[in-house]
Amino acid sequence: MTAWKPLRTWCALTALTAALGSSLLSSPLAHAASPAAAPGATGASAGLTLEQLFRAESYRGELAREPSFSRSGRYLAFLWNPFGEPGSDLHVYDTKTGKTQRLTSAGIMQAFDAPEDLERFAKKLKQKRDELAERQSREVAQQAYLRGEPVDMSQWENAAIETLKKELAEKKAKDEAQKAADKAEAEAEKRAAEALAAKRAGKPLPAADAASAVAKADSKADAKAEEKALWELRDELKKKLEKNKLKPSDLYPGVSQLAWAHQRDELIFQYRGSLFRWQAGQDRIQPLLATQRQLRIVGYTPDDQGFIYMDETRVLRSRFASAAVQVLNRELIHGDDEDKKYRIEQTVISEDGRWMSLFARAPLTAADGKGPAPKPGRQVDMTDYSGRFAVAKKIDREISDDKRIEQPLALYIRKVPGLDAAPARQPKPVFTHPGGDTWFEISPVAWAKDGSHYAFATFEREKELLRVYLGSNDENAKPEMILERRGDVHHELVNVMQPRFTPDGKQLVLILSDADWRQPYAYTLANKQLRPLVSGAFEAFDVLGFTPDSQQMFVVSNKDELAAMNLWRVSLANGQMQRLGAAGEYHRHAVVSEDGQWLAANAGNWMQRPELKLLKGLSATAEAAKTLTQSHDPAFDKVHLLQPERFSFKNRHGDTIPAYVFKPTGWQASDKRPAVVYVYGGPLNARNTVEVDSFQATGYLFGMYMAAKHGYVTVSVDTRGHSNYGRRFADANFEQAGLPQTEDLLDLVQYMNANLGIDSRRIGLNGWSFGGFQTQYTMYSQPDVFAAGIAGAGPTEWENYNSWYSGRTIGKVDRTKPVLRKYSLLPMARGLKHPLMLVHGMQDDNVLYQDTVNVYRALLESGKESLVELFLDPDGAHAMGGAVKPVGWHRKYEAFWLQHLGQAR
Repeated sequence: MTAWKPLRTWCALTALTAALGSSLLSSPLAHAASPAAAPGATGASAGLTLEQLFRAESYRGELAREPSFSRSGRYLAFLWNPFGEPGSDLHVYDTKTGKTQRLTSAGIMQAFDAPEDLERFAKKLKQKRDELAERQSREVAQQAYLRGEPVDMSQWENAAIETLKKELAEKKAKDEAQKAADKAEAEAEKRAAEALAAKRAGKPLPAADAASAVAKADSKADAKAEEKALWELRDELKKKLEKNKLKPSDLYPGVSQLAWAHQRDELIFQYRGSLFRWQAGQDRIQPLLATQRQLRIVGYTPDDQGFIYMDETRVLRSRFASAAVQVLNRELIHGDDEDKKYRIEQTVISEDGRWMSLFARAPLTAADGKGPAPKPGRQVDMTDYSGRFAVAKKIDREISDDKRIEQPLALYIRKVPGLDAAPARQPKPVFTHPGGDTWFEISPVAWAKDGSHYAFATFEREKELLRVYLGSNDENAKPEMILERRGDVHHELVNVMQPRFTPDGKQLVLILSDADWRQPYAYTLANKQLRPLVSGAFEAFDVLGFTPDSQQMFVVSNKDELAAMNLWRVSLANGQMQRLGAAGEYHRHAVVSEDGQWLAANAGNWMQRPELKLLKGLSATAEAAKTLTQSHDPAFDKVHLLQPERFSFKNRHGDTIPAYVFKPTGWQASDKRPAVVYVYGGPLNARNTVEVDSFQATGYLFGMYMAAKHGYVTVSVDTRGHSNYGRRFADANFEQAGLPQTEDLLDLVQYMNANLGIDSRRIGLNGWSFGGFQTQYTMYSQPDVFAAGIAGAGPTEWENYNSWYSGRTIGKVDRTKPVLRKYSLLPMARGLKHPLMLVHGMQDDNVLYQDTVNVYRALLESGKESLVELFLDPDGAHAMGGAVKPVGWHRKYEAFWLQHLGQAR
């Protein structure tokens, strides 16, 4: 493993981190900040504060992105920076030498950046670090202030205003100097004109007037102007902060994309729109193209003598030995009498470089044929309260009872033109779809390695129709539909329906849900037979690749452990599976080398946070992986005080429901402790809550805190409705949203009463987004089970949520009327019996803030004033983060639970 040293240049934050680091749990401030320790909360846990746990600078670093092996398999490239460094730089690991070479950094790339850009990057990085340091200092000081300690809470504003006053004074002096200079220049010009006029008239030059004296008097008068009042300075400060608000483009970005050559150990990468080349054995990178356009690399030419890339609209080809540029996919040409004039959206080139597929869509026009067609859906108002007066702003919203306006689509198959070849006649599209008022989705085109065949899949939601097409390398031949599934299609299958060919081109591997789980199937081109490649109750929808002989396949699957996706090698002949990664680790962003010898993935668990790891692909048994990165702040170990325990239980229908629990130190089965359950309950495509590497802020981190600090028992659960547990789970919501989850929560409470040492009268329920909906649904429909609830950003009116999600997971839609209104929580709100806190960001464009307003109104109309409270972030989006930061809303949660559930006894 290469030893990476985290960058530690955090200015004022350094001292603060040190204070909250080595002495994190033993400093007088830390202990003074804590309420009296609950039973079972001893030692370090008694001193833990939310300001330490949810500090301004997250303990979590950025994981490696876009890992990719060279064609030989010797080199692994990845984009990553150590903890504390901005951007993602290009690193290459050599499997032969065991060394990592860093190819880019802010220092290296400064040779290709304008000095103005470098200055902006440095200035904005300092600003970011200063803001984090100030935010953390404020949070710590605020808690000391609330304890009655002598803390000046205005010190930061006062310092900012003093800085602003200096800036205003400097600007004023500069403006006055310029004004005086302008006046002097005007006076000189006037005197020169007078002198010229006098000379021409033969008269003497008139005496100078008092203009210059007046100018001086004006300057003095300006200097004596009254200073701005404090309220004016605060307004000026607000404008300054808004103007200087950090944007992603303000910080050094690092590398954004890379592609390996076909035969050689070399690659091309993109940095800020320019393209660069690196060859194995070289210490330096070589610039290729810098055109001030957003260039994107597509790949190398088949002979590795050139490269293919895109600008904003075209696919281009260049040779390393020549400066010439050749356009590969010129804009489509249409006759004047053609109804649909398609424009290219996406190009996929076969690996042999001889064929390409072009996806194109026809622009829509207004009903009268003049001008563009209206956008699908509608615009709804959101209110911004940040100014002197509230301002309404429009956001796009496509809901279930809106007509869809799908653009007509066409697929073209074309030969890639040879070097210096004359333009060939444009063929007709091989596949089209008329668009219109429909949900139609299509996968990317997959090409066989030799370019002999291509394949793609389509899904039509209203028809519940999945189809797979197979085509040959013929510009004019229509593809053949080789598979059709109508009805009972896993609603999340559409997100992973990407066919791919085995290296020999003889089989097409598809992801289907014929056995209720998303798993790979093989379609043999010769005999047109379809067969499953694996079997069992597990997900395996991510196919990474194959061995060169097409005998084995590599997949990511939760076989044997539903909470931990692992890497597996699968025999295509008999389906035998061999686990390659360590048991109990979750593997993400995995890749496999072309020869199958190596795999890489970000892997970890609750004991060890995820890092990029290198694994052997063809070993007989699972071997220890080599860790290549160190992404996170090791100081996290000092606040990570408890480990959760995983458990499961059977619900009333016989389903196994996974969960995990934090138990406080000293816990006993006979205890009668308060408890909190965290629930999501909705589909997440490839995610769920009970994952062995997920440190979710509320369910995991705050759950750990409440157990360690206050002696609570805290549980996170994956009820039916979640992804990665098969179609029965994922489809559970459809046309009964909330009901299956509530049944599972009631069964969980029975399990907790019998096994987890809790007080059945003091259980709280909490969830966010779909979990916010679920918390409310359960509190309204089963009001005697949970003693209190916290519902964050819950979609309470599904008829107003986005059509893509609600029409797939909630119920059938009718685009002539809002039929999903039958799932609204508003009529159910009258059932509430126990305290409920509604939490929402008022600028949320995902789940509209109006959902919380409307259910709050319904609660008030039902006489629930004493039971319901609002906690709002005026500037927050769906994940809050405006005026309310994670430490703030979890302080609110802590106070709410202690008020309504009490301390452990």
